[in-house]
Amino acid sequence: MQLAAFPKCFMDALCVERTMTVFDWISMGAELGVEGLEFYAGFLTAADPAYLAGVRSALDRAGLAMPMLCYSPDFTRPDPAERRAEVERQKGAIELSAALGGVTCRTLSGQRRPGVSRDDGLRWVVECIEQCLDHAVQRGITLVIENHYKDNYWTYPEFAQQSELFLEILERIRSPHFGVNFDPSNAILAGEDPLKLLEAVKDRVVTMHASDRYLKSGTLDDLRRVETSEGYAAMLAHGEIGKGLNDYDAIFRILRGAGFDGWVSIEDGTEGIEQLKRSVRFLRQKMRSAT
Repeated sequence: MQLAAFPKCFMDALCVERTMTVFDWISMGAELGVEGLEFYAGFLTAADPAYLAGVRSALDRAGLAMPMLCYSPDFTRPDPAERRAEVERQKGAIELSAALGGVTCRTLSGQRRPGVSRDDGLRWVVECIEQCLDHAVQRGITLVIENHYKDNYWTYPEFAQQSELFLEILERIRSPHFGVNFDPSNAILAGEDPLKLLEAVKDRVVTMHASDRYLKSGTLDDLRRVETSEGYAAMLAHGEIGKGLNDYDAIFRILRGAGFDGWVSIEDGTEGIEQLKRSVRFLRQKMRSAT
């Protein structure tokens, strides 16, 4: 397994406020002792070849890969023209990942909009992902769907948040170029057992988000009542890895048993670079001890 990091703690600085650049993230990442940095598409301020070549050169100078591009398509839009536009944006994200030396690009189902039925949503999601697969194959990219909670900048949670829907999408799309980005914390937020979900998808896991999320106050039922507003609810926090609810001994034991040898990307909390460093040390130890 190889370890990457994702700057969950700096999302707004990179994507909204623009007080940090992707080059700042690369400089910080060079201090973490990881092999790679995961990017979110919103970190990048252009898509022209010269800019992307500059980003890739900065990664090379830091001795870092960019193996995983995190992207959030919204395939549950009822308007067919809007879904076609989402497909084209996903294809653009695939191209960004390839340009930066990536091997995977994340995909999602979309938002759980009121009024979108189970059958319509599933059909739209499968159709849209299938329309992106040839584009990914041609660029050497594997699409990975995450068992997701909610994009930072969405109003509604994930359409396929519950494992029943998530597994149905996987069953309908059996391409070797389509797999799973497993996030154990998102299963907890869905009110489910992350180890049970991992057992169900272990043979299709391509990448993993190492996270530890927790509720600062209230219960999961309270979260359900406040989660339909833009972004994450204030009661929800990304914590330091190893201090939340996930059993990383069991997670890595299951992954090792399934022959997983891919990228694990740290999704850390809000306390900055020192917290990320502690998470790196914790995960290194758990990865080494997994048998």
